[in-house]
Amino acid sequence: MSNALGMYRTVKRLGIPDSNIILMLADDASCNARNRFPGSVFANSRKDLDLYGENIEVDYRGYEVTVENFIRVLTGRMDPSVPRSKRLLTDEHSNIFVYMTGHGGNEFLKFQDNEEISAHDLADAFEQMYQKKRYNEIFFMSDTCQAVTLHSKFYSPNILAVGSAQMGQNSYSHSNDEEIGVAIIDGFTHFILQYMEGINKTSRASMQELFDSFDPKKIKSQPGVRSDLFRRPLDQTLITDFFGGVAQVEVVDDKDDTAAHFTVPPITDSSQEHSTTRGEGIEMSSVEADESVGRAEVKARETETAKVRVDDNTTRQTGEKDKMRQWLPKEVRTWGVTLGLVGLIGWVVGKT
Repeated sequence: MSNALGMYRTVKRLGIPDSNIILMLADDASCNARNRFPGSVFANSRKDLDLYGENIEVDYRGYEVTVENFIRVLTGRMDPSVPRSKRLLTDEHSNIFVYMTGHGGNEFLKFQDNEEISAHDLADAFEQMYQKKRYNEIFFMSDTCQAVTLHSKFYSPNILAVGSAQMGQNSYSHSNDEEIGVAIIDGFTHFILQYMEGINKTSRASMQELFDSFDPKKIKSQPGVRSDLFRRPLDQTLITDFFGGVAQVEVVDDKDDTAAHFTVPPITDSSQEHSTTRGEGIEMSSVEADESVGRAEVKARETETAKVRVDDNTTRQTGEKDKMRQWLPKEVRTWGVTLGLVGLIGWVVGKT
């Protein structure tokens, strides 16, 4: 459970809002009668970080976490009665991050010891998503025994995958807590989260750097990366393309159809350290702009952005149209699905 909650905390810290995250937790360890610390789930034995805080939003829990529901979330084949908060509302501009963790083996992962999802199931689900234009890129991560076998059957384009252990290898826990009597977090996820603590929303660190940080001696298994289906070089693919985000503002002059785009730092509140400012659910319209811009309609839409490139690699915030046309904004909306003890899925949507 700490594995999924740790990833959930990381993507929220880097700017992905709960409205764009779907969290699935098969077990409720925080409220288990055997938990000596009710309402808490810790990331390490020091108990200095409670992952199960007031800001957590669980979309699927307990009996709702099934293979069928997981596949339906991915493919969008939902009953009309299912609320938007439980749907993955992506399109062909979406970069998707998928994280899965739990008990597994050769080409399968268990769901609550009742059923299994196979590598073929995942591959076919991603193909449906591709055919239905539900993603632009997918980053798939799994932490389980023989994890690399889960992505061995993928055949759809633009998918990058990493697993915690090779075929025939086990994936081990990082440490045990004698007070609770169980292992708290797995080694592979622990060291990834440790690395991600050094990443912020404006980081230029690449996926290749993340993969290079893996130490098999510390992890106690050999992680595997599959990039043959992925179109971009790993050293040119930013970690924040899948994990991070900043706010983007669009200014439209009522005398001209041309929109001017600029990026502004996310607005954060000290009382909500891990709250986010990205997501397409917030919109302001028909706002009077500054006199220097004239009467304008200001639409502030908190969207996910992988990165914003300018011809001189600088960020220019100005109302002058001739400067604004130099911008090459890449809007990104990030969505995520987290399956505790089962997996986590997340994605980012980019428009050019």
